Amino acid sequence: MPRRAAAPKADVPYLHAKQIEAEADLLIAEYGERYDLVVAPPIPVDELAELHLQLTLEYLDMQSLFPNADVHGAIWFEDGRIGIEQSLDPDSNPNRQGRYHFTLAHEIGHWRLHRTYYLKNPHDRRLFDDGTSRPDVVCRSGDTQPVEWQANAFAANLLMPRQMVQAAWTEFRDGDDHPVAIDKLREMFADVMDVEPLYHRGRVATDQASQDIAMKEEFCRPLADRFEVSREAMRIRLEQLGLLVLKKENTLF
Repeated sequence: MPRRAAAPKADVPYLHAKQIEAEADLLIAEYGERYDLVVAPPIPVDELAELHLQLTLEYLDMQSLFPNADVHGAIWFEDGRIGIEQSLDPDSNPNRQGRYHFTLAHEIGHWRLHRTYYLKNPHDRRLFDDGTSRPDVVCRSGDTQPVEWQANAFAANLLMPRQMVQAAWTEFRDGDDHPVAIDKLREMFADVMDVEPLYHRGRVATDQASQDIAMKEEFCRPLADRFEVSREAMRIRLEQLGLLVLKKENTLF
């Protein structure tokens, strides 16, 4: 029988972006104190989940479990179990490694930010029709509920810590720590686009908006590879940190 994905809670406690960043930094620091200091990317997200947090990971056929929702991950707080969509298994599909890392980091975000809140409401837990336990949180692609935004923010901070990204950016730019504006990228990619098209999410970028995104993601590919995240995740993180900008501010220096 088809299983419906339960809607996430919309009334989780409000968390400021700085609180979420601090919680991600704390988790990395905890791992460093107990095992090995993490001083450079990539972040050992598998070890954080399984070794430090003692969570169980398993790959599941989410399409069969939730046929009416595009589900990448789910978490059972009481069991300490994380389910990941099986097509994201990086051993079987190395090209999905970035998506896998972000999904796992997202579920770790739920564990760190929301576990206590959900476990205080045991009456909210429900079962599937066959009697098996329903995940406490089912993470659907594109969901903008507060609980999902918080987990996404946690994942970005965990996989791409601010100071590491800034240091890697300066190294990548040969010592230049200034932001790069879109007009500069358009100049850089002008000759490339005359020879072959750029792609965004598997499709040829035809309009200016999609071309700009494709240029940003191609430009930050080396950083994405270094942090073992997707180019999209790295592009968004660089935008958040003010390193990829629409227009470079004029300065006296």
